[in-house]
Amino acid sequence: MLVRYFASARAASGVEEELLQLPAGASVSEAVGALRERHPDGLPRILEAASFLLDGIAVRDPSRPLPDGAELDVLPPFAGG
Repeated sequence: MLVRYFASARAASGVEEELLQLPAGASVSEAVGALRERHPDGLPRILEAASFLLDGIAVRDPSRPLPDGAELDVLPPFAGG
């Protein structure tokens, strides 16, 4: 699956996007766990507060299975006004 990082998640991971291989039937929460392990220094804190889009749709249920060829966007909280 393709993981795309935005704003502070991009800075913490050190990459704009990366490929992540997971077993068939893996869930969004398993993907997030793998990202924590892959980028243990700054990303886990951001992942706690982040929102996720799976193929462009907001993830409400982290146990949702990942389809083949999925794209997961990591969206940290954004400040605005």
